[in-house]
Amino acid sequence: MCDYAEMLHLRAPLEYVGEGQMSNWSASVLKALHIPNIMHQDVPNPPTEYYTCQFKKSKIERFLGSNVPDSYFTSTQRHQVAYEILASQPYGDRDKAQVGIDRLIEENVYSAAYVLHEGPYEVTEEDLKHPEQMNPRQILYWYWARWGCWYRYQPVNHIRQYYGEKIGFYFAWLGLYTAWLLPAAIVGIMVFLYGLFTMNNYTPSNEACDSDNVMCPICDEEQGCRYWHLKDMCFYLRVSYLFDHPGTVFYAIFMVIWGVTFLEYWKRKNAKLAHRWDVLDYELEEERPRPQYSALCSEIAKNPITGVLEPHFPRTRRILRLIAGLLCVLWMIVLVMVFIVAVIIYRLLIMVPLFKNKLLRANAGIYASMSGALVNLVVIMCLGKVYEKLAQKMTEWEMHRTQSEFDNQLIFKVFLFQFINFYSSIVYIAFFKGRFVGYPGHYTYFFGMRNEDCNNGGCLIELAQQLLVIMVGKQLINNCQEILIPKIRGWWHKKSKGLNKKSNSAVTSDCVYLDDYKLIPYEGLFDEYLEMVLQFGFITIFVAAFPLAPFFALLNNWIEIRLDANKLVCETQRPLAERAQNIGVWFRILDILVRLAVISNAFIIAFTSNFLPKLLYKYEIRDDLVGFTNFTLAWAPDNTTKLPCQYTAFRDPQGEYTMFYWRLLALRLIFVIVFEHVAFLLADLFDFLIPDVPSSLEERIQRERFLAKQALLDVHLETSKTSEKFDDV
Repeated sequence: MCDYAEMLHLRAPLEYVGEGQMSNWSASVLKALHIPNIMHQDVPNPPTEYYTCQFKKSKIERFLGSNVPDSYFTSTQRHQVAYEILASQPYGDRDKAQVGIDRLIEENVYSAAYVLHEGPYEVTEEDLKHPEQMNPRQILYWYWARWGCWYRYQPVNHIRQYYGEKIGFYFAWLGLYTAWLLPAAIVGIMVFLYGLFTMNNYTPSNEACDSDNVMCPICDEEQGCRYWHLKDMCFYLRVSYLFDHPGTVFYAIFMVIWGVTFLEYWKRKNAKLAHRWDVLDYELEEERPRPQYSALCSEIAKNPITGVLEPHFPRTRRILRLIAGLLCVLWMIVLVMVFIVAVIIYRLLIMVPLFKNKLLRANAGIYASMSGALVNLVVIMCLGKVYEKLAQKMTEWEMHRTQSEFDNQLIFKVFLFQFINFYSSIVYIAFFKGRFVGYPGHYTYFFGMRNEDCNNGGCLIELAQQLLVIMVGKQLINNCQEILIPKIRGWWHKKSKGLNKKSNSAVTSDCVYLDDYKLIPYEGLFDEYLEMVLQFGFITIFVAAFPLAPFFALLNNWIEIRLDANKLVCETQRPLAERAQNIGVWFRILDILVRLAVISNAFIIAFTSNFLPKLLYKYEIRDDLVGFTNFTLAWAPDNTTKLPCQYTAFRDPQGEYTMFYWRLLALRLIFVIVFEHVAFLLADLFDFLIPDVPSSLEERIQRERFLAKQALLDVHLETSKTSEKFDDV
């Protein structure tokens, strides 16, 4: 055990620090305000915190607890050592990579290899009387996984102690992200309520509702479209104000700052956890080849680092397969675009009959947009499931040597596709819809139909509808899947392995390993991270159009944490505890999304919302916005329509752009440049002013390193004195 502990660079305790109770910023705020903290809970058996250093067998007497060998190493450390032995043990010809338990499972020699849970998770009344006697799994269930804990702090130290750092970091990040969603949701609700309370006092929509303006048909008259009155869209115009008022501009700026600050705070939190969990200096050792890779390789070559002969796949063949994989991704992206075009055509086809019906005309845009969004959601979810399976197969076919290489390639493929899959229809509405419509007599056409135009309320309300359906709909579907799929997988797992209750009733009560074998195998955190990162994109990249997005994300995450926890504690085999220093490549993706959010919100405010047109109108014409509705309407050129009618555009009666349009375009470009520069400057300033490692933690790190040097130095001196005595003898 000691030999492997030293080889794996496991850390051992030098000096007692205290019990590992986590501090929370919300607890500090509530304490300062003298408000009772209902989120706090006293979790029994908190892990003890020590100053540590890397274990050395020759210096074992310098470490605390070395006189009690049976309990010296933690259970997760023993699991890591046991797995290392099983994974590196040859069972045949080493030159043919016949090494390790994973390869044996791959070849169906063994059915499974898993870590046993430390007892059942069910908690009795007797257990609650003596909580300190509960096993770790029971503690995690009662204080974390059950639904009654939805408002409580997560016991992240207990999670890490039982499941390892990799899973611990995921739940720590998810908990912090959910906590930070609370202020974002509160501000978003306030912005929405401001729009709701001031909606009836908005001058442009009041003018539109009282006007007699005759509007041009939304499609060609030959197709049956008729002239209509602007006041027919009164309700739609009033509702559109909820998502297009000055408060949404403020909220977009607020959320950009929120995103930057959240990531900076997470870096500090990550540093604290990495130090507390002894992985601050952790570096991944040389990884062994994946068993699937070893099984499929037909060549043997010497590893340039270890010098050991191992399976080898030619570099040129791998590059060709990578190119083929990239082409597959591009083909799937093209397929997404085809379905987006199909949804656009669907909206065009359904809009015409809706608009012909006088009863449905006022809400025709809402009906067409919502039904189109629902169709789009179904397509997105189906394509996403198909592509995830395809990406898994493609990544396996590409023959990546290590698990890290495999995971990174899979993350790249799936995230790139899902990013385009989920966001492309939203990007179309935000930045392209209504830009290429033309004007009466000079309309542009798409598959024989006039291009989609934004309704008089603008495209921002359609963007909000699209976000509502796709984001909230995706969350509902995912939560239903997380409830049902583990049940179905558990039933199928028992059925396929012949583990029905009747056939094993005589042994299940005594065979702990069989009880755990009935649980579904652990499948990693990839899907959980992907779901949360896509959600993060929704609430940052397009938040200018939908201030309620963080609120719906908050509701979802309260449920998500309990679903993930319950699945891990009650329905899944205990995973091998894996070490990690952070959340990995996902942090880099989050950072990219925040920077994309700056650009996206700048363009949404400048080109999609009516904020800048109203601002320029106030500056040049009237400060009270009286007459703004008529100002945004242009008359159709002569002899282009049967009746005189108007359409939304800054054009003169000949169809040419007015000077106001060009001044507005200049203002929009200036706004985008200033907004982006200020936002990126603030982001860099926060990054500079907020250290990634708190000063108090720096002192503790230096203290720990000092103790480690002292311990090693003392042992070195004692060893030297002993050697001198032996020399004298």
